[in-house]
Amino acid sequence: MQTFETLIVSVQDGVARLTLNRPEVMNAIDRRMAAELTEALRALGAREDVRVLLLQGAGANFCAGGDVRGMRDAGPRSAEEARRGMDLYRDMTLALHGFERPVIAAADGVAYGAGFSLLLLADMVLLGERARLCMVFGRVGLIPDCGALYTLPRVVGLQRARELVLSAREIDAAEAQAMGVALEVVASDALLARAQAMAGALTQASPLALALAKRHFQGAFDNDLPATLAHESHGQALALASAYHRDAVRRFTERQPPLFQWPQARR
Repeated sequence: MQTFETLIVSVQDGVARLTLNRPEVMNAIDRRMAAELTEALRALGAREDVRVLLLQGAGANFCAGGDVRGMRDAGPRSAEEARRGMDLYRDMTLALHGFERPVIAAADGVAYGAGFSLLLLADMVLLGERARLCMVFGRVGLIPDCGALYTLPRVVGLQRARELVLSAREIDAAEAQAMGVALEVVASDALLARAQAMAGALTQASPLALALAKRHFQGAFDNDLPATLAHESHGQALALASAYHRDAVRRFTERQPPLFQWPQARR
């Protein structure tokens, strides 16, 4: 895997670990990071040995959002110039949203602005107890980006999404979990171990079944029941014909341990 200026990327035992690596600015996303994230996601998506993506931030924080100092240093821009610049963030968003393998995001510390938006693009979000999330855009006269206007109301509901965006208030890990943003909240020192355990378990699941389920979930709020049933019929036919399914059935009937088993959360 190639090296990047703003990211650390590694692949081991089917798990691709993608780390936002600008800890000196709380992993704020600048134009270079957006471009590198798109490039890395596309490259990882093309690799057959990648079964799961684990997204995290270097240091004590996940991501502080867009690089505000970089915005200042760029100077005044016309709306058209700014729109062209946003194309980088559009491509990054589509690359993460369209990633066909499961995406687990593990976040501690700050997840502000675009950092919050990245979490909403993951399939499962784990937060450390120190995590603080904020749709901070309104504080600097902006609107949410990186897909948040699409994902946030789907995750938390329309009225709550409006409140989070219009108030630009901070929420802690417990409130984020209560809203459905986070699947689990764990001790900060156990966060990455829990995320790795979940990622490792998913490498043992059927990659075909995971990809089919994920693809259909992406349109879950846009399809009616007949369209969903058609998707299920097509996907299930492919899954039923797979070697993984046949082996799983054989293991079940012969009372052998299953290949795939979810790791229990610590209580």
